[in-house]
Amino acid sequence: DIWLCDMQQYEEFGGIGYETVEQSLAAEDGRARLMLLGAKRSGKTSIIRVVFQKMSPHETLFLDPTSSIGVTDISNNAFVQLKIVDFPGGYDFGDKKMTPELLFKRDGAIIFVIDQQDGQDDLTAVEHFLDVARLAHSVNPKLAIDVLIHKVEPEAEAYHDDVLERVRQIRQVIVEQLTEERLDINPTFHLTSIYDHTVFEAFSKIVQKRIPQMNQLEKLLSGLVINCRVEKAYVFDVISKIYIATDNSEMDNFYELCSDAIDVVIDVSRIYSGDQKKKEATPIPYDKKSRAVIKMENNYVLHLREVDNYLALVCFMKDDKRMNKGLLEYNFACFKKAVADIKARSKAPIRFKSHRGSNSNTVTSSRNMNSGTGQEASLKETKQR
Repeated sequence: DIWLCDMQQYEEFGGIGYETVEQSLAAEDGRARLMLLGAKRSGKTSIIRVVFQKMSPHETLFLDPTSSIGVTDISNNAFVQLKIVDFPGGYDFGDKKMTPELLFKRDGAIIFVIDQQDGQDDLTAVEHFLDVARLAHSVNPKLAIDVLIHKVEPEAEAYHDDVLERVRQIRQVIVEQLTEERLDINPTFHLTSIYDHTVFEAFSKIVQKRIPQMNQLEKLLSGLVINCRVEKAYVFDVISKIYIATDNSEMDNFYELCSDAIDVVIDVSRIYSGDQKKKEATPIPYDKKSRAVIKMENNYVLHLREVDNYLALVCFMKDDKRMNKGLLEYNFACFKKAVADIKARSKAPIRFKSHRGSNSNTVTSSRNMNSGTGQEASLKETKQR
């Protein structure tokens, strides 16, 4: 569900969405706002097209420079509700219609893109970032700020040390300047490229901060990990392939394998799905029956299960023949029910059955999950059962 909202795109797509960018930005639609700024040709529009519109990275070479503010509304599922704002390169905020209050007052994040390959303009990009950060902070001190040091390409190993040194200098100048001006701004830095998984991981971390239910999802995943001998678990948005939550274990990052597994499920479903009308009506062939079990050479098994509209639970487990498959499926069903309860803001506790014995751990999906009263009630209910 993508609405492109500048006037040229509005006419091109037959009037889908709002009539003007101002109307879209002023709308009380509850979407978290992600605003991409940076110098010309720094890669802002390419990032949006690759992450949210599934454009091939090589096709972005033919994109025209952004000449006006564009707004894209993302409604992939109940948790990924975003408004992506793409600013022209070097935007100076001189437009009287686009006031800083209109742009920065709402909940969201500024994503400032710096092209690390354009070494001559590093200082210009840093100055532009500082101007934007000062203005945004004066309007909304709670606004998150992320810096994408972009175009750190995977084939750059030959000059890896030079890249890291340039990245270190950019980061150092920004931090020193903010400290000198005593601005309470703590930007998060990400090294990204559209030619590998780094840009998806960066947006995963950015989007997670904008999801109110993220802590609840994280606790549910941690409960699943503890009770099912899972090594690592994620909840993925299948359309964009960003993960909106993961458990709190300090295991290796399996993002690339998860992304590949989602591609396999979608590709196989597209080939063998028999309903041609259903294929045309949905952006990707993914429904309640979508699932996969993939055995890997490193003695791990990947389990993928549909948990909600375009949401997937992806788990990594060691290949153990003693694993009780029925119990595993039961706990997957419990997790799916818990996600539905969070979606409906239900306060019903969800109980996972443990492989280590008959006792069950209770994970509640209420907003008061950390309160003492809620925990005591859950424990009592477990003992009674």
